[in-house]
Amino acid sequence: MKYIKIIVQVFLLYGFVLIGNWLQSIFHIPLPGSIIGLLLLWLALSLKIVRLQWIETGSYFLLSFIPLFLLPATIGAMDYGHIFVGKGFLLIPITMISTFLTMWISGYTSQLIARKSAKRKGEVPCE
Repeated sequence: MKYIKIIVQVFLLYGFVLIGNWLQSIFHIPLPGSIIGLLLLWLALSLKIVRLQWIETGSYFLLSFIPLFLLPATIGAMDYGHIFVGKGFLLIPITMISTFLTMWISGYTSQLIARKSAKRKGEVPCE
């Protein structure tokens, strides 16, 4: 039953992507359809049209495969090796700094959200 639930939730998420793609093609919106679908999903969650429980398990399932989704973009950057020639030493500190900044901002943001959520629920936040 768990796998059926995941499949249904992934199809629901994919439905938002399809709606976003459809809206983008009909109205020629200068945003990718997937981003429009993401905004529609956010709006539906905010307005409580879609409940989080309806997509939560499927979302976690997809997030567990996020490195595989990002791999093609990384491999695609290898086609532009001529741009990076002679700048390799400069790219190493830039990559390290941007990675640590991303980790710090993500961690700080998630802790902030966790504290606000715990405060709303009346729980003691974990430190």
